[in-house]
Amino acid sequence: MANIATPHIQAVPADFAPTVLMPGDPLRAKFIAETYLENAKLVNNVRGVQGHTGLYKGKRVSVMASGMGMPSIGIYSYELFNTFGVENIIRIGSAGAISPELKLRSIVLGQGACYNSNFAEQYGLLGHFAPIASWGLLKKAADKAEEMGLITYIGNLLSNDLFYDDGLHTMAWQKMGVLAVEMEAAALYMNAARTGKNALAICTISDSLVTGEECSAQERQETFTQMMELALEIA
Repeated sequence: MANIATPHIQAVPADFAPTVLMPGDPLRAKFIAETYLENAKLVNNVRGVQGHTGLYKGKRVSVMASGMGMPSIGIYSYELFNTFGVENIIRIGSAGAISPELKLRSIVLGQGACYNSNFAEQYGLLGHFAPIASWGLLKKAADKAEEMGLITYIGNLLSNDLFYDDGLHTMAWQKMGVLAVEMEAAALYMNAARTGKNALAICTISDSLVTGEECSAQERQETFTQMMELALEIA
C-alpha cells in the first residue's frame, strides 16, 4: 500500500495504533519507544517529528511528538484523527504549576483546558467553547493512577499561547482554580470534539510559577516516567 502523504506525516493508516501517546518533544517520543515498546518501528520522521509504533504488554501503541504550541499539536492531532484513523490521543507533557499545592513532578490530569488562543475562532461559534477531556480516558487514568499508588491532581489546565509573558497574566488564573499552565491541551481537546474522537492531557509539573523551582531539560526528557507509565497502562 502506498504511503499517504500529508504535509507532516508520511505513513499509512495501519502504521498507527488506535491510541497515540503524544509528548511535545521528539526525543521524549524516542525515549518512550526505546524504553517501553517491544518491536518498535519508526513510522514517521518528517521534519524530525518522530512517530513510533510497537507493543506494550502485547497491545499495539503509538507514540509521536506534537511539537510546541497549539498550532503544532493542532496540525498533528488533526491529521492523525482525520487521515490516519487514530481514535485516542493522550498528551503526555510538562506543565508549570500555578497552584501552590503542586510540587515538582506532581501529575495533573487535565479535566478541562482554559486558553488565551484564537484557535476556536475557526468553528464560527456564537460564544466561547469549553474544551474538556474525554470522560472515558479521564476516568481510566484516575482509576489506574489510584491502582498504581500515584497521587494525581484533576482540574483545569491553562493552554497559553505565550511562553514568555513575564508572569503578568498567567497567575491571575490561579484565582480561578487553574492548576497549571502548558501550551497544547486546548487545541487537542477541540480537535477531538470536532472529529468525535477522544483526548486527554496528562502533565508532569516541570517548574513552578509559585516557587521558581524547575527541572532540567534532561530531567524533563527522561525522568517523567510515572506519567509515561500511566499513559501506557490506559492505552
